[in-house]
Amino acid sequence: MTSPTHLPFAGIPTFARAPMHAPDGEWRSDVAVLGVPFDIALGFRPGARFAPRALREASLRSVPPFTGLDGTTRLQGVTFTDAGDVVLPSLEPELMQERTTAAARQVRERCRVPVFLGGDHSVSYPLLRAFDDVPELHVVQLDAHLDFTDVRNDTRYSNSSPFRRACEALPNLVHITTVGLRGLRFDPEAVAAARERGHALITMNEVMADFTGVLEQLPEGQNVYLSVDVDGFDPSVIPGTSSPEPDGFTYAQGLSLLAATARRNSIVGLDVVELAPNLDPTGRSELLMARLVMETLCELWEAEA
Repeated sequence: MTSPTHLPFAGIPTFARAPMHAPDGEWRSDVAVLGVPFDIALGFRPGARFAPRALREASLRSVPPFTGLDGTTRLQGVTFTDAGDVVLPSLEPELMQERTTAAARQVRERCRVPVFLGGDHSVSYPLLRAFDDVPELHVVQLDAHLDFTDVRNDTRYSNSSPFRRACEALPNLVHITTVGLRGLRFDPEAVAAARERGHALITMNEVMADFTGVLEQLPEGQNVYLSVDVDGFDPSVIPGTSSPEPDGFTYAQGLSLLAATARRNSIVGLDVVELAPNLDPTGRSELLMARLVMETLCELWEAEA
C-alpha cells in the first residue's frame, strides 16, 4: 500500500517529515527544529503560541530535496530532526526562559543549524542565551520594530525587549543589524541605547530607496544568528501577526536579505517569531514562512558547497 505521507494533508505533521526526537535524545542531524509555543509577553493580539504547530503542517507542502525547473537539486542529503516543543509553563516567564535555554543548548549540541519556531519575540532572549559560547556573535533581525525597550508595562521581558536583555546577558553579542524599521511608535530611549551600542538601524524607507545599499550594510564573515519577525513583512504578504505595520517587505525582499546574510556569513541559528496563524484564515502566512525557512536553508547550504 502507498504511504499517505507523500500528501501534505496526510500523516502526522513533523517539520519537513523529519523524524521526531527529544532535544536530549540520541540523534544527530544537519538541521533541527525546536518549537517555543509561548505568547504571553505580547502587547497586542495573541496567537503566536499556535505557530509551531501551524508551521509544521505548512512545511509538508515543501519537503526536501527540491528539484528546480533547470533540474538542479537543493538540500539533497541534508538531514532534518524535529525536536518537538519546549515543555512550557502557562504563566511563568522565568521558567519559560530556563527551559527554552536548556532545550536550545541540547539541540545545538546535536545539529549543524538549529531552527526555532516561536512564539512571540520574547523567546529570542532565552534562545540567544544558548549561544553564549559563540565568539563575536552578530544578530541580523528582520523586523518592523526595534525590540530594544528596557521596560514596557512594568516588565523587562516583553516581546519589546528581547535584544536589550540579550545584550545585557551576553558579552559575546557584539552587534545587531535591524532591517525594516517603520511605524508610528518608537521608544526614544530604546533607539538611543541601540545607537549608543553601535547597532545598525535600517528603516524600510532605506530598503525602498536603495536595496542594494542595504544589502551592503549586512555583516560579512561573522557568526550570525538570524531572527525573523514576521511583522517585518507587509501585511498584504503575511497578515497573520499580532502587530502588523504597513509598507513592509515583499517576500522577495525578505528572502534576498536572508540569502545575502547566509551567503556571506556563518549562520549559527535562525528563529521565526510573531506568526499568529489564527489571525489569517487563508493559511498563507504559515505557508510562506515555512517556505522562507526552507529557501533560507537552501541558500545556506549552497553557500557552503
